[in-house]
Amino acid sequence: MREAFLNFPQQLIWEPKLENKDRLPRGANRFVVAGMGGSHLAADLLRMLDPSLRLTVHKDYGLPPLSTDELAESFVICSSYSGNTEETLDVYNAAAKLRISRGVAAVGGRLLEIAKRDAVPYVQLPDTGIQPRSALGFSVKALLKLMGKDEILRELVGFGRSLQVLRAEELEDRGRELAERLKGYIPIIYASERNYPIAYNWKIKFNETGKIPAFCNAFPELNHNEMTGFDINDTTKNLSERFIFILLEDSNDDHPRIQKRMEVLTKLLKSRNFKIEIQELEGVNIFHKIFSSLLVADWASFYLAQAYGVDPEQVPMVEQFKKLI
Repeated sequence: MREAFLNFPQQLIWEPKLENKDRLPRGANRFVVAGMGGSHLAADLLRMLDPSLRLTVHKDYGLPPLSTDELAESFVICSSYSGNTEETLDVYNAAAKLRISRGVAAVGGRLLEIAKRDAVPYVQLPDTGIQPRSALGFSVKALLKLMGKDEILRELVGFGRSLQVLRAEELEDRGRELAERLKGYIPIIYASERNYPIAYNWKIKFNETGKIPAFCNAFPELNHNEMTGFDINDTTKNLSERFIFILLEDSNDDHPRIQKRMEVLTKLLKSRNFKIEIQELEGVNIFHKIFSSLLVADWASFYLAQAYGVDPEQVPMVEQFKKLI
């Protein structure tokens, strides 16, 4: 798994190949990306890369609750790293019944088989053996290719080739040091609404790689409800003493009032003796900001797994759950 982190910049220079591109819907400007786990995390990040994108991220069976006209004009992209995700296969079949335009991104599995059978547009992801959560670069680029977002793709490739900018090994120490401070605590990751996909990715990495509980939320909504759960007193102190807060600050792009809210909440939490970690989101561009932060989360969750003596790569509870259902 450590090699997957170190090699992550190479994912950004991978050239996705679009098959059956003549079957792409003409002028598609509304998209549905159906995927679970790591396969939908890439779609969440796409909305950060292109806020104008008319994109519905669907994490369920069947089709999203859109009108008949909206579905008819949508390009439904089924994203499953393994190609065997039950919910995503169900979405594909539901879209097929209504003759809605479909596309597929997968390493292999049943989803890729039926994409080839039905001659729908697809991008086959490289079979490197890494976990879906570690393959965000591949997944993002596959979705961009299917959506025809060639300009963003070119920018991403250019960034990926600037390996001196995104150096995974240089972020390792930062992640290791953070893991040392997080050990023994349950992380709660907070970010602005615009950066919520990054916070959610942090949470997932702690869950899947670190094998620990972790939670996330976004400003300003959390100031209207969640934070009151940490207004502790003698009778509730024991419920909260194991939490640690990670604030993803973005001094360049977050609204000034959001920055003020983060500052004030930090003071309130510290006055109640909570531990706070500030992680600044920074970079030469949006790609750098996103992926450098996620690599810090990768390293932190990896070293937490080592500290707790658990396997950072495999997700046995997920596999057990799949067998039981």
